[in-house]
Amino acid sequence: MLGKIHLLEGDLDKAIEIYKKAVEFSPENTELLTTLGLLYLQLGIYQKAFEHLGNALTYDPTNYKAILAAGSMMQTHGDFDVALTKYRVVACAVPESPPLWNNIGMCFFGKKKYVAAISCLKRANYLAPFDWKILYNLGLVHLTMQQYASAFHFLSAAINFQPKTGELYMLLAVALTNLEDTENARRAYAEAVRLDKGNPLVNLNYAVLLYNQGEERGALAQYREMEKKVNLLKDSSSLEFDPEMVEMAQKLGAALQVGEALVWTKPVKDPKSKQRTTSTSKAASFQQPLGSNQALGQAMSSAAAHRKLPSGAGGTSQLTKPPSLPLEPEPTVEAQPTEASAQITEK
Repeated sequence: MLGKIHLLEGDLDKAIEIYKKAVEFSPENTELLTTLGLLYLQLGIYQKAFEHLGNALTYDPTNYKAILAAGSMMQTHGDFDVALTKYRVVACAVPESPPLWNNIGMCFFGKKKYVAAISCLKRANYLAPFDWKILYNLGLVHLTMQQYASAFHFLSAAINFQPKTGELYMLLAVALTNLEDTENARRAYAEAVRLDKGNPLVNLNYAVLLYNQGEERGALAQYREMEKKVNLLKDSSSLEFDPEMVEMAQKLGAALQVGEALVWTKPVKDPKSKQRTTSTSKAASFQQPLGSNQALGQAMSSAAAHRKLPSGAGGTSQLTKPPSLPLEPEPTVEAQPTEASAQITEK
């Protein structure tokens, strides 16, 4: 109970200390082991999370919370088929679990089976109509399929429930850009920039829109902001950036004649977290002037998102987890992405 009180106060570190002591006294208590594993998962400490969840499954192989959490970890690391195998077990125990169908949907999304993804996500949305991470994921999948009106519908619904997440406004702006409503797209980007202080993709997409509207001065200002965020991220973490994002930044930098001091001098490998999920929006927002109006087809795998989004989306001041990530927060413990927590998690 003391651990739950710390969770309600938002103090994860103290809650973890309490649960660790509890596990010492009751090493076979699967509920305590699962809760501790979910907390580590929410903090991104995957090794310890896997260890405690594995112990819980050793004592109770049918513990659906632990199976769902373990599946979300596999999903986050791209093992979609293995994760789906785990989710089949959970589906027998809790067939009407919104986080379960959210995660299954994002597994299909990672496998590029978009129709199946939408079907599963709509079932999750039916079971939990007020969960913004599921709405986020639906918007993301529709963006990927270039169904911009549907994406707008789900993203605006998500914003109504979660009005202070900048990334939602960015994806909404991408949809509006493709619906040729540039005035409202600019408003959405302005709000995204105001709310999101750590994701360079927001500034990059906004800069592309401004450049395509002929406002080079505004585009240059956003490009400079993006460079600052990228440098901060490079200094503070080992996060790798999406190659597509790097390529577009280089093209825009050349178009704006920024000079030789570009942030990136060579492409880098795929990113490992939410950066990936949001990158899907990027392609859509680039229009013909920059020659990149291709489908968001390279939408990442575990969307939303786990810098979150979600239940998962547990975001830090920097990047958030894809809401697409796994697990949604449980009633007593906030597990990440719905996406454990995603994508948002998921994640």
